[in-house]
Amino acid sequence: MKAQSELPAARDKLLFTPGPLTTSLSVKQAMLHDAGSWHHEVNAKVRWVRDRLLEIAGLSSGAGWETVLLQGSGTFCVEAVFATCVPPKGKVAVLANGAYGQRMVLMLQHLRIDHVVLQTPEDTPVDPAVLDLALAKDKTITHVAVVHCETTTGILNPIVEVGRVVQRHGRLYVVDAMSSFGAISIDFAAAGIDFLISSANKCIEGVPGFSFVICRLETLLACDGYARSLSLNLLDQFKGFEKNGQFRYTPPTHSILAFEQALQEFDQEGGVAGRGARYEANHQALAKGMKQLGFRPYLDPAVQSYIITAFCYPESEKFSFGAFYRGLSERGFIIYPGKISQANTFRIGSIGRIFPSDIAALLSAIRAVLCEMGLG
Repeated sequence: MKAQSELPAARDKLLFTPGPLTTSLSVKQAMLHDAGSWHHEVNAKVRWVRDRLLEIAGLSSGAGWETVLLQGSGTFCVEAVFATCVPPKGKVAVLANGAYGQRMVLMLQHLRIDHVVLQTPEDTPVDPAVLDLALAKDKTITHVAVVHCETTTGILNPIVEVGRVVQRHGRLYVVDAMSSFGAISIDFAAAGIDFLISSANKCIEGVPGFSFVICRLETLLACDGYARSLSLNLLDQFKGFEKNGQFRYTPPTHSILAFEQALQEFDQEGGVAGRGARYEANHQALAKGMKQLGFRPYLDPAVQSYIITAFCYPESEKFSFGAFYRGLSERGFIIYPGKISQANTFRIGSIGRIFPSDIAALLSAIRAVLCEMGLG
């Protein structure tokens, strides 16, 4: 007989993170099946997922748009866009105000793609006016890349205003919408987006395993011959889907099954509007409760998204993030450490299969842990 400590927990710990997220039981149960990677039923599910993602974006393949799925995390897909879609003599302007903008820079460095970084502070949205000047001055810039919701802080960047600048200068536009797609409405036409990247394990509430790019088909097809990678060749991945409906290499079959179920639950909740409303309610409850506990958010509320929130450490030598994290984990709650370079912070996500009642339980646990630390 197993010792008590070896017995499985009755319930998984709740994840207050930007992904992977807490998922529903039915999404987990969808993975309790094996699926043949070449079987026509799996191919049909992949086709349905690709079309459904376009519908969520307000687009369709008949109107010149396509969704390309790629094995791996969202980072893989962002790098695939750069590796596939920037010409040999292309140049990318990266608008960066956090760790994920800086990760784009690292990708471009490794791919040996010419680039320029337009940096703003981590508590400040990227500036379309700065981009306007850069594009007017440097005609060699071919692409502009930005993170919509920079989960370093939770700041929301003005992708429509940036996109208007990009369109005016006739460049191509890449948007990392990893933590926003599915919960924040995105107007592709107004923003002039050419490539939008997100992931299965974010606001759709699937599990890790694949990411996806929503792109203009004409723009993707024009990239033939640019690819700097075999496995991250987005165009060849698309051609594979069109040829036989299959991933080029081993597909994430269980993740696809989970995502199919997650999309059905997404629809039942009311799509982008319904899911966004729940996440916003979570955030409002969190912000109010944390303020009552004496925590200060890092961002001004005017630029704060309802996806994830960074909080500053209490100004007390009694506070230790390690002890704080462990105390919450022991009570069944997982939060995120900070990534901000200039401040000591931790982060709490409002997304995933969590509700305001879960936020209330988390706040109660935080209060208890603070008391244990002598901060109550």
